[in-house]
Formats: sequence, structure tokens, C-alpha cells
Amino acid sequence: MFAGLSWGLAEVFTLKRKMALPAIVLLLAFVGGIFAFSQALFGSVLTSTPVISTALSTLAAYLHWRRFKVPVTIAVGTGAALALLASVVVSIFPASAGILMATIFFCGCIAFVCAMYWDSSDRTRTTRKSDVAFWLHLLSAPLIIHPIFSSLGVLEGNDSFANMLMIVLLYVFMTLVSISIDRRAFMVSSLVYVIYALSSLIEGYGGIGYSFAVTGVVMGACLLLLSIYWQKMRAKLVLALPKFIQASVPEVVKK
Repeated sequence: MFAGLSWGLAEVFTLKRKMALPAIVLLLAFVGGIFAFSQALFGSVLTSTPVISTALSTLAAYLHWRRFKVPVTIAVGTGAALALLASVVVSIFPASAGILMATIFFCGCIAFVCAMYWDSSDRTRTTRKSDVAFWLHLLSAPLIIHPIFSSLGVLEGNDSFANMLMIVLLYVFMTLVSISIDRRAFMVSSLVYVIYALSSLIEGYGGIGYSFAVTGVVMGACLLLLSIYWQKMRAKLVLALPKFIQASVPEVVKK
């Protein structure tokens, strides 16, 4: 019933009034409603993994996209499909955390490839395809970075200088990728992980109070400085890439 109400409201606020925020909220309500209903209906069939629920959620997102074409729908549907994949893996290997983390990383790579597909279809960033790619990049970065942080033990409190170095190198790499594809969303969506990890490491080594806030301010200042020289750095970086990669990313803005 809740999902049906969300669909009905979307007919008004999404199709007729073209309101962006209600469209996103109603999409999430519809897909979430389908997931919750299917869990209540089929939860006893597969109690450990929501395979049926994620499958129905993926179908719901697809139907919603066919009707309303809300850009975030592709990311929601992709996320549901990747959750379905992870659910199947967990049902096969229920006690293997390593396989689960590898699956999540693989899912993040799939989401990134999907984002680049939509991005390469609109290199001028003038159509709805660019908006679809934006949400997919937001989805892909946490899925890629979470398994890496988990394997390093950072999220479990394993503080070491080697971990700090790995985190910095990882974020520098993600920043270079973000600059190359001209997508700040890919870099920013993983920022919370980096701030948390660095603040934990700093607090563990130096015992600095408010380390999370200090780390956030420093990282924010670095991002602000980066935004000033974004296009200059991108011009040098993109021109150094192979031609087939240059053909898939937005053209460099010449000033």
C-alpha cells in the first residue's frame, strides 16, 4: 500500500510538476516499500539473506525508471542489483567475511563502470545521462573504498603508520581518478571514510582532542585549494592519458 501511494504521488509530483526533491523521496519510498513488503512476505523463505527482496527491489527500480526517468533511479536499481549479487554470495558462503568484502569491492567496480558508460555517452554534460552518472559515482566510491579499509583493519581500530600511508595514497589515487573523469562526486563520496580513518589514527598516535573535527577542517581546506586549480591540473593529467581514455572523459576546458 505504501509503495502504491508513492507511485501515485510520483504521477503528480514527478511527471506533472517536475519537482526534483519529491521525485527522489518518492522513488526511495517506492523501492523501499517494495523491499519492506517483500521481506515481510518472503522473509521466512530466506531468513539469512534478502535474495527475493533485493530482486523485487531491482525490478521495482527498473519499472520506476521506465515510467518516470528520475536520474537517481539507475543508481538505486544498480545498488539493488548489486545487493542481490551480494545476497547470493552470502547465501553460498555464509561464514566468509573475506569473500563478502571482495564481492562488495567487485560491486563497486561494476558501479564505476556503469557510471563511466553513462558519462562517456554525454561528454558535454548537457543531458540526463550526466545526472545518471553523477549518482552512480556517488554509489561506486564507498563500495570500492569500504572493503579496502576493512582489509586494512582501519574500521576495527587497527592504527598504524603503514595504514595511514596506505589511506593517503588511496585517496590521492581516487582524487586523480576524479580529476581525470571530472567528477568531484566520486572523490567526495568516500571522504567520510578517509576523515574517520585519519582522525582515528591521529588520535591514536597523538591523543589530539577533537581529531575528527581537525581532520575534517584540514581535508576541507585541501579540497577547497584543489577546486581552485582543478581545471589546470585536469588539463595536464588528461593530456597525459592514452587516447582511448581521453575519448571517454569530458574534454579539457581550454582557457
